[in-house]
Formats: sequence, C-alpha cells, structure tokens
Amino acid sequence: MHFIDTHAHIYDESILPSIEEVFAAATLQGVDKILMPAIDSSVIADMMYLEQTYPAKCAAMMGLHPCYVKENYKAELEVVEDWLSKRKFIAIGEIGLDFYWDKTFTEQQHIAFETQMNWALQYHTPIVIHTRNAMGETIEAVKPFAKKGLRGVFHCFSGSKESAEQIVQMGFYLGLGGVLTYKNAGVAEAVKDIPMEWLVLETDAPYLPPVPYRGKRNEPAFMIEVAKKLAEIKNIPLHEVAAVTTANAIQIFGL
Repeated sequence: MHFIDTHAHIYDESILPSIEEVFAAATLQGVDKILMPAIDSSVIADMMYLEQTYPAKCAAMMGLHPCYVKENYKAELEVVEDWLSKRKFIAIGEIGLDFYWDKTFTEQQHIAFETQMNWALQYHTPIVIHTRNAMGETIEAVKPFAKKGLRGVFHCFSGSKESAEQIVQMGFYLGLGGVLTYKNAGVAEAVKDIPMEWLVLETDAPYLPPVPYRGKRNEPAFMIEVAKKLAEIKNIPLHEVAAVTTANAIQIFGL
C-alpha cells in the first residue's frame, strides 16, 4: 500500500532534527510522499532544504497562512509572489481565513486570500485552504474562483455535512487528518456519504495527532490511523483507501 501525506509541516523544529527517523517510520506505514505547506517567509529555507535533499519524498507549496497575515502582510505576499514567478510549486498553500484566535486583520486576511487565489489561476496551480471559525466565509470567497476553474483542497476538514457537500460541489477535495478519529468532532458523520474520489489524507504534523497518539507530536507515520478510520467509516478495505486517496492526491497536485 502507498499513501501520500498531503499536508505536513515536517520542517517544524519539533520534527526536523529527527527527520531521518520520521521518514523511516513513515515508509514502514506506506507513506512515501509528503507535501509541505508554507506558512510565511520564516519557514521557506528549511522547507526548501527538505525538498532539495529528499526530492523523492518531499514537495513544497508556497503561500501565506491566514494566521500570519499581520501588519507586514504585503511584504510577505511579495515574497510569495517572487517565489511563484521563479519556479513551479505543487500548490499555493496554506491560505484561507482564520477567525479563531484574532480578528484584528480580518480585512487583510480576505485581501491575502483573494490575491493568492488570483495567483493560483494565473499559474494554473491548485490551492490548499486553511479555514477555522470561518467556513461559511471561506466557501463564499472561493465560489467565484471555483467557477473560473480553480481547484484544491480544504485541508484539515472539520465542518458539517452541508459544508462538505458544498465544497465537493465546487470541485474541491476534503483533506482528512487526525480530527477524523476524534469521537466528538462529527467529521466521520460529515464525510460518510461524500464519495471517495473527493477525499485525500493528511496529518498536519506536528499538530492534531490521531487517536491513539493524542498528546504526542504528530508525524506522517501516524496517518495510517486516519486511513484505518476512513476504511471503517466507508466499510471498505484499507488497501482501497490507500489506492483511491493516493490517486486523488496525484490528480489534484499533478504529482
């Protein structure tokens, strides 16, 4: 079985020093490709190091995360734009809207999100969306771009069944991670009737580890627990989850 972790911050300081062990553990579980979202300019050097050192295992995205949209967001966007003009990335991400921690830069988040979606259309690149406490606003922001052909993934999906249906109707995929295994999160019920061809797997490492690893640092090897849970929800064999979600990731990211 082969899996693709479509979203992992393996350049994080909690993972990077032990990256060889992390890769070895992931390979044992069949996770042989890991896609890395950008956050802001501070992570780019380590992310590029991993992609260049392990090109068969790692692939980078480029983008400005909504939680990092601050006073200097225009300068951060200039960095993103410069990188996009220089080379191809598998996606523009992670981008979106997050009103959980702070609403100080709500307007700037919207500007940054729309700017990066326009770049995605310009460069024929999918997007990877982060949304928290802003699902309705995020879907509405994406709709006009989806009509122009923009595609991508709503990463770490934790919304309702209605949201899931709206997302796939726009032609976007749902990224499922550790939250799928949490009893009270409601994600299992939300995606139960969503066709498998709209689902991809992820960890969001080092965050949101699945059951039974809650409280530990998440890593790509743990994604097998998400895959097992999805197999249970869909009542299909694990190897089918591996085959379909991997094919979906290859398709949306052009791997």
